[in-house]
Amino acid sequence: MTPESTALTTKVSSESPYQLDRSQTLKASTALLKHIKSEAQRKEAESTTKNLLANADGSSNDEASPGDDEPIWLTLTTKKHIVDKKRLKPGKLPVPHSLNSSPTSTICLITADPQRAFKDTIAHASFPPPLSKRITRIIGVKKLQAKYKSFESRRQLLHEHDVFLADDRIITKLPQTLGKTFYKGSKKPIPVNLEAYKPKDENGKRQKPTKTDDSTTKIMVAQPPQVAHEIERTLSAAQVYLSPSATTSVRVGLTSFTPQQLAENIEAVVNGLGEKFVTKKWRNVRAVHIKGPNTMALPVWLADELWVDEGDVLGDEEAARAIEGGKQKGRKRKAEALAEADGAAVAKSDGAVAEPKAAGVEKKTKKLKRVEDADLSKEMALRRDKLRAQKAEAREGMDDGMVSVKKTKVVKMADGAKVKKVKTKKTKVVAVT
Repeated sequence: MTPESTALTTKVSSESPYQLDRSQTLKASTALLKHIKSEAQRKEAESTTKNLLANADGSSNDEASPGDDEPIWLTLTTKKHIVDKKRLKPGKLPVPHSLNSSPTSTICLITADPQRAFKDTIAHASFPPPLSKRITRIIGVKKLQAKYKSFESRRQLLHEHDVFLADDRIITKLPQTLGKTFYKGSKKPIPVNLEAYKPKDENGKRQKPTKTDDSTTKIMVAQPPQVAHEIERTLSAAQVYLSPSATTSVRVGLTSFTPQQLAENIEAVVNGLGEKFVTKKWRNVRAVHIKGPNTMALPVWLADELWVDEGDVLGDEEAARAIEGGKQKGRKRKAEALAEADGAAVAKSDGAVAEPKAAGVEKKTKKLKRVEDADLSKEMALRRDKLRAQKAEAREGMDDGMVSVKKTKVVKMADGAKVKKVKTKKTKVVAVT
């Protein structure tokens, strides 16, 4: 009897190992969905409050709560960074099963000005009625800036709609307009191309936008069928937000998906990431995991090597030389520091004034400041002691309402010397009422 494998992931036995194993993907998807649903049932059983969105038989009403599905995230870990700076515009990867296909979810469309042209396009007879019903608000960027200035109004707008789409031409202006209320969650505005297709020239390149007499770019609105096609294509794609890090998370499914649907979306997203965004493709991929909002990450694919190219790996002799070179650099820095200290000591003994480095000047300034603070503390302590002594002397001089007052007078002697003479005089203290 052969022993069972204890490996976390399995790989294809034939062809290249740099691809997903469908059986492993389906296995991870089934286990994750089963765990999320069992945890939800356990919490519902332990909860003392009743779920008002559930039917009498205990089943969930999908029509009443389309947005309550928890998202499933795919985490791609790379060996090196994909990009060197954060991008506001997300990439789009088509998936077989859309995450925004619910007919009852509402859409807010943020457009370039003027917004009236886009409203007329959505209301046109050739625009698909099921999609136009889902678009419950169309607002221009200037009206958005003027009407939603406060945090409360932005938060209210966020909760009124399920999906936010924005014209690709004004997507970079929205972070400053909407603020962190929108961009810290999963309802970031998704860019969509609402501009009419520009005609191509002889070389196959798109022509630049036309300009009017007042030198302003004319807003070109696409025809209703084109706008509907672009919106549906955007809704059925997975959004990829890239940042300068070795980890990228993409929303690939919902808990209402079947394991087969989730596995198909995972395969599409992983292949799209490797082909479109990841440099060196699969050679730069370190691991692929899937997880829920409150679950551990389940591994789907793990790399055997932690390097991209063979040139990144040093042999035994090269590694020994690199370690020895680092030690020599450390010894050299210590020797230079000792030489500078010896030179400063010699210059001080010879009375020469050496020009210290910036670091030495900073240390000396801090030391002088500490000395000044110590001298000031001593001076204040002496003043307090002197004041206490004067008060004690005044108390001792009081006798039956009499206070001794000392007066000091400087007298010049015949030989020109100056002598201080102290006279003590008792005065009566009179209480003033």
